[in-house]
Amino acid sequence: MRRFKLLRYKDISGVSGTGIVAEGCQFSNGQCVIVWLGEKYSINIYASAEDIETIHDHRDTDDAGGTRIVWVDKA
Repeated sequence: MRRFKLLRYKDISGVSGTGIVAEGCQFSNGQCVIVWLGEKYSINIYASAEDIETIHDHRDTDDAGGTRIVWVDKA
């Protein structure tokens, strides 16, 4: 398993805030689990780290580039 944090620079929804907003891990098959931090929390499962970046980086808006994965463990 490989751990990571989700770092958010811009919060266009106003829900999760900025800074480290989630923690997660990537399993050997590439699937990922993230746990959202803060008052409104949940646990989500994704097929890949790339899916997390695509979904949560808001690439379809003018505010793209607001979120990125920061790896805690080396590959």
